[in-house]
Amino acid sequence: MTTLDKTRKSLENHALAIVCGDTAQTYNERGIKTLLSILSDTPELLRGATVADKVVGKAAALLMVKGKVKEVYAEVISESAIDIFRKYRIPFAYGTIAAKINNRSGTGMCPMEQTVVDIDNPNNAFVALKQKQILMIKSEV
Repeated sequence: MTTLDKTRKSLENHALAIVCGDTAQTYNERGIKTLLSILSDTPELLRGATVADKVVGKAAALLMVKGKVKEVYAEVISESAIDIFRKYRIPFAYGTIAAKINNRSGTGMCPMEQTVVDIDNPNNAFVALKQKQILMIKSEV
């Protein structure tokens, strides 16, 4: 079984799976919150890892590039995420391609995707997405 297959299998019943060497970790939060937390607190978890995610849009793809992942599997991947993985030469596999990633209510584009629509630099994307996350948390309070 390849690492990608192992990671894909770890994704069952979870939102995100990260496999690096013999270590497999799974997460259940939706969206890019987990990737933002990992990059802020323990970025070494992503370095050289194989990642499987339920939904990968441009925002998640840029964060994975920043984290220096080795390869990615997405059950659903956006066209803009494919462009990012190709640009940064990160191998990827997927189940379904979506033109874009919508917000959870289905009424428009995901706010995190909207945040990076004109950003292709992973470091700039990380800063913009962290700022957006803070604004979204403040608006919930």
